[in-house]
Amino acid sequence: MTKNAEYILEIINNSKNHPTAEQIFLLLKEKNEKAVLATVYNNLSWLYGQGLIRKISAEGNPDRYDRTERHDHLICRCCGKISDARLDDLTETLQAQLGIQILSYDLRISYVCPDCRKNSDNAS
Repeated sequence: MTKNAEYILEIINNSKNHPTAEQIFLLLKEKNEKAVLATVYNNLSWLYGQGLIRKISAEGNPDRYDRTERHDHLICRCCGKISDARLDDLTETLQAQLGIQILSYDLRISYVCPDCRKNSDNAS
């Protein structure tokens, strides 16, 4: 693993806010001023391909990156904010319902976050 890949993995594993490639790039520049955005995208692709990070895609928003620790996500349909959700592991339930053994699953729950709900209420 290259130094840049190590730095990017560290950034993602220490982040609580699901950073975009551009946000990761800005943090990487603090450690390696010669880094370019293409370096970030190439390393993110490699890290994802190795199963070392998760990619969270939400329609109309840039991809975000996350650690691989088992958890699910709440995604605001209005502003795109992503929050972690700690739910019971559903692997056994899903396997029983599907009748097959699954390797993993990624639950994304669409909702309207409290800030957007509040702004919507104030606009009424």
